[in-house]
Amino acid sequence: MFFRRQRPKNPTFAERLDALQQAGFAVTPQSAGGVLVSRGNCATVIAENGGRIHQTTRTGILWQDEIAALVDGGFQKFFQTPSGKRKPALADELKAIHEFEEDVKEALGLESFYNESLGTVSTLYLYDRLTDRDTGVPKRVWES
Repeated sequence: MFFRRQRPKNPTFAERLDALQQAGFAVTPQSAGGVLVSRGNCATVIAENGGRIHQTTRTGILWQDEIAALVDGGFQKFFQTPSGKRKPALADELKAIHEFEEDVKEALGLESFYNESLGTVSTLYLYDRLTDRDTGVPKRVWES
């Protein structure tokens, strides 16, 4: 009675979207069922699935009405849109994405993982010497 624990509150998706708006984020419903969350030039798409919130796209920058994902080329980081346009990533853009991701997680009440808290995490890792790594079984040296 006296030392009774309070039950943890599980806010609804609408309450979480309201929390994002109160934190200064622009929240725009998408036709595919997700919600575009943006602030400045950073954006991500979130959705609800079975009472849990997840990101349907990795956080990136808004570039020509698309969210450009971060790609690590080994020697440099790039932003790449789904249509294939690429541009080099600048230090202030990487810092803005990192702060954006942390603020979204805090506003939504999600866990912040250690490796993601250290800095930005790329969507793809495409190093020079690793051709065809992400396309299945690479061609062996002895195969012609």
